[in-house]
Amino acid sequence: MALVEVRNVGHTRAGQPVLQDVDLSLPAAATAVLAGRSGSGKSTLCHLIAGVMPPTSGTVLVDGRPAVPAPSWSTVSLLPQRLALDPALTVAENVLLPLFGAADDAELLDRLGLTAIAGRPARDTSLGEQQRTALARALVLRPAVAVLDEPTAHQDDEHVHLVLDALRAAVQTGTLAIVATHDQRVIDAADIVVRLHSGRIVTD
Repeated sequence: MALVEVRNVGHTRAGQPVLQDVDLSLPAAATAVLAGRSGSGKSTLCHLIAGVMPPTSGTVLVDGRPAVPAPSWSTVSLLPQRLALDPALTVAENVLLPLFGAADDAELLDRLGLTAIAGRPARDTSLGEQQRTALARALVLRPAVAVLDEPTAHQDDEHVHLVLDALRAAVQTGTLAIVATHDQRVIDAADIVVRLHSGRIVTD
């Protein structure tokens, strides 16, 4: 049974088509990669699934319900390209924002190599560390769906495996990880690869 369904979706921006005739069904407990060149529509499709905005046409469903208005963070979380961290909060505090301080997840911080800097303000960390902090925030509630836009864009070779390990662990707990990426290492690790070209899904 599909957890996420995209039915005949089209989307325009400033009168120009960004997505056209997109149909997609994705199950729980899988890593689904949205692959394609810049401008192919990956980020837009991420935003539609995350409920950031409605499609111009068609329907996006998450667990049988419309994606807009956006569901709770425990249902669908989002790692945007613009990381949206609070620079004054520490790494740990940013990660725990969805929990409203109610719990901790030391295992997730450790898995992403953040334990040593957990008490440091986000503004005093590197861009790669900030991206892993935003990824931890997206995964901390073990959401049904985690929508991740280019989660390795700021990771060097040494740290990409930390992101992949965190994704594997999330999928093992039942999360559907939807990942927009150019990174072949992430594509190679995916259960499902959806290729986009000029706003349309293409087959090899």
